[in-house]
Amino acid sequence: MGLALEQLRGGANPLRVAIDTGYDSASGFRDAFEKVFGTTPGKSGNVAPIRTAPLESPVGPMIAGATDAGVCLLEFADRRALARQIETLKRRLGGTMIPGDNDHLVRLGAELAEYFAGQRRQFSVEIVAPGTPFQEQVWAKLREVPYGTTWSYDQLARAIGRPGAHRAVARANGDNRLAILIPCHRILRADGTLCGYGGGLWRKRFLLDLEQASAAHR
Repeated sequence: MGLALEQLRGGANPLRVAIDTGYDSASGFRDAFEKVFGTTPGKSGNVAPIRTAPLESPVGPMIAGATDAGVCLLEFADRRALARQIETLKRRLGGTMIPGDNDHLVRLGAELAEYFAGQRRQFSVEIVAPGTPFQEQVWAKLREVPYGTTWSYDQLARAIGRPGAHRAVARANGDNRLAILIPCHRILRADGTLCGYGGGLWRKRFLLDLEQASAAHR
């Protein structure tokens, strides 16, 4: 269905696409297409695709997703909350996930490789991070936490003008769908200990060690 959508959006004839994707009838293809995308092949231009692709990393496989506007998903493939995060994202964007690639995902792959090699401190790839106003405020501030440093939840809460809202800030961190790009791994308890990372504390430790080691050599 993902390949069919791409062909239709490129102007291909629906009947030819139905045949190419293995359907014996236009009606069978139409029913299957509508079940997946919630609309008919003739209205495929209204479908907002979120292209998804696997990415390998030193901390295990990840899954990335991007719209035409930018990267909207970067998560560890084994994260327990991944299915929930995906459903929330689809609802926020009104889009449908399909396997594929685009310029944003290609750029993300290249920038992540540089990051893990200790050669990149900031990401320039465009991102799309829809959430509640509070979540978006927290996520925007997270992107200001300097590479190689850490903040506490209290410090982050104060930075957004909400002192005492450290628990709400922690929940917003947990709802972040753009691991590494929105660096929630840089937030620690007030006493400096690790806590609250959906990808697992060992990954949080790895990312912090990577950044601190790289920062120390510059």
